[in-house]
Amino acid sequence: MTSLDKPTDHDAPDSKGAQEAQASKEVTEAALFEAFGGLRGMIETVLPGLLFVTIFTINKDLHISAIAALAVSLLLVAVRLVRRDTVKHAFSGVFGVAFGVVFAMMTGNAKDFYLPGMLYTLGLALAYIITTIAGVPLIGLMLGPVFKENLSWRTRNPGRKKAYAKASWAWGLILLGKCAILFPMYWWADTTKFGWVLVALKIPPFLLAVYLTWVFLAKAPPPIDVFAEMEAEEEAEKARKAAAARQPEA
Repeated sequence: MTSLDKPTDHDAPDSKGAQEAQASKEVTEAALFEAFGGLRGMIETVLPGLLFVTIFTINKDLHISAIAALAVSLLLVAVRLVRRDTVKHAFSGVFGVAFGVVFAMMTGNAKDFYLPGMLYTLGLALAYIITTIAGVPLIGLMLGPVFKENLSWRTRNPGRKKAYAKASWAWGLILLGKCAILFPMYWWADTTKFGWVLVALKIPPFLLAVYLTWVFLAKAPPPIDVFAEMEAEEEAEKARKAAAARQPEA
């Protein structure tokens, strides 16, 4: 082995740092996938609205379109229950579709099927922005338990808090941009055109927000595993008690 082949003293730390960075990115990807439902969650989000607008485009029947959208939402939940998968994303879809069906049936306006979801999106956008201004960015509150750090990032990990703030700003502004497109269309566009635009805007803004969240968190310091710290403290406390119990005997 020549001198060029031999590892230098600074190669090992660089290699270790690269491995830690790669591991952090992989953990971030897995956490985001779990938190936002992944590909299956996106399908469950899009499918009921897509079915509604497709059927309404064909036959202009509000009742059939609404019932079909609600039925497919319930079917998605049933499939998750049978497979014993996490049902939170499917259940949220069912509630959203159910509210949309109630609104549309009450008013007789098919566009009102989408109104609860639009109001929810607007409220969520404001929640992202307001919580970030208040110093407790919503993304941090959502992902903290997933990363096993809970709220430790608020006081013990300023770099991570900054990343959560950036991600929350990204989510808030992207969702506000989506609302800026949809709410005017709700008033002047016909139901079919409005429905297709709304379906088209389901996934791209979501993917952009998730990607930016991944970018910000991948560059942030690693999370502090507070659960591991609690377990270590419990083990240390047990060891102290055992030592104290043995001391009188000695």
